[in-house]
Amino acid sequence: MKNLKDKVAVVTGGNSGIGYAAAKRLKANGANVIITGRRKDAIEQAAEELQVAGLVADQSKLSDIENLVSQVRAQFGNVDILVVNAGITKFSTIEQIEESQFDEMMNINFKGAYFTLSRFIPLLSDGASVIMLSSTSATISPQTASVYAASKAAINAVVKIAALELAPRKIRVNAVSPGPIATEIMTKIGLNETLENQLIQSVPAGRMGKAEEVAGMIHYLAGEEAAFLTGANFLVDGGQSI
Repeated sequence: MKNLKDKVAVVTGGNSGIGYAAAKRLKANGANVIITGRRKDAIEQAAEELQVAGLVADQSKLSDIENLVSQVRAQFGNVDILVVNAGITKFSTIEQIEESQFDEMMNINFKGAYFTLSRFIPLLSDGASVIMLSSTSATISPQTASVYAASKAAINAVVKIAALELAPRKIRVNAVSPGPIATEIMTKIGLNETLENQLIQSVPAGRMGKAEEVAGMIHYLAGEEAAFLTGANFLVDGGQSI
């Protein structure tokens, strides 16, 4: 049963990984999906594969976010499901972190996510669902990930306040926090067999997660079955945060 029939869903960072899996899941359940991303070629390819709309937008730039909102308004009208997923991960000790690394992560993961939510609020239908991607890093305090963890902890704080501010319009705002998920971003940050084994040892479930498993939680929160859930953070981490 397609429980999201005719709903309009925007998924930022939808050309790969969790965003791609979420877009695929929402589309399969009847939603009209728009994916966004920074790279034109990647967005066009993913949009064609998924048979969804694709719009180029760099979440770190407020002008891009506002242009995206204008395009969505003109082409689709109101938004019923907003998945704020775009983000990056880089590692450094607190002692050695470069200002450029700090700014890049905060601009995309926090500032970009914050203003994506901010600027889309006027487009959100009453009763809409907002899902913001956080991370177990905000819970387990991994060494060398201080800025990334801080950016996601900031998202968790905003989710709670947004849930209160938007409650009068019956708009639900929740966070989803994945643990180690087998996606291409893991390869980009240098995942090898040794690191993979270390990650798996930190997960009681004994394996890496799948993007489709996170997409399943996003799909659930997008639907009416989750109508009584707001301001919460859902850990999809195989027990890593215990």
